[in-house]
Amino acid sequence: MSLHTLHTISTAFEPTEKMPVLFLGHGSPMNAIEENEFVAGFRQAGRELPKPKAILVVSAHWETRGTQVTAMQNPRTIHDFGGFPKALFDVQYPAPGSPELAQETKNTVTKTEIGLDHAWGLDHGAWSVVKHLYPNADVPVIQMSIDHFQSPAYHYELAQELASLRKKGVLIIGSGNMVHNLRLVAWNKLNTPNFAFDWALEASDKMRQFILAGDHQALINFSALGKSFQLAIPTPEHYIPLLYALGLKTEDEPIRLFNDKAVGGSITMTSVKIG
Repeated sequence: MSLHTLHTISTAFEPTEKMPVLFLGHGSPMNAIEENEFVAGFRQAGRELPKPKAILVVSAHWETRGTQVTAMQNPRTIHDFGGFPKALFDVQYPAPGSPELAQETKNTVTKTEIGLDHAWGLDHGAWSVVKHLYPNADVPVIQMSIDHFQSPAYHYELAQELASLRKKGVLIIGSGNMVHNLRLVAWNKLNTPNFAFDWALEASDKMRQFILAGDHQALINFSALGKSFQLAIPTPEHYIPLLYALGLKTEDEPIRLFNDKAVGGSITMTSVKIG
């Protein structure tokens, strides 16, 4: 690495006040273009944040072997879904990338070797929510992938290694859904406000209690919490981004839940602001 590159990295990420951390329940890709209470919640969260130098997103929709970060200057907008209106596929979110933040992240993490990716871009777990926080696409955004082959505890501990970025003007966002079982969605109840199956209510209530009590160990060991959690988290990719957010919380920081409602019986939009 050249001295010029090192200088660019060091000056780009000089110390700042500690940035908050978000976990955003992103739900349907249609939230990118619809007007609803969840979108309003994202916008309100954006208004409450200091403007970051850059954003790092851990999205449920980028799973890899090993951990990578996007390192291109201009990430593409990925439309990683099907069956939606053309208007959704027409959306572009032309935020710049940040090769500097990608390198800074690689230098910061010691738990694993971070790969620099030049092919991915911004998937809908990232752009469909970040566009409501920063509609002008004027904040650089990178993504960090989820190593599909690692345990929940691994991801929580990896998140803790990212803590120093918060003091360098970086907003870290986990994007997924705490309760996320697409196979059991009640499609005929999508327009019924806050409808949830009993098991989804039970899991969501327990998650909420553990989050507010700071019981991260219970949330890491979610597979031991019974049938409701097995149904709420049939696969872990939408849940893991929550652990990244919680892994970054320090003991004295306030925590607030918003968008805390269910959709279609088996998905919760619950979002979390830390700090």
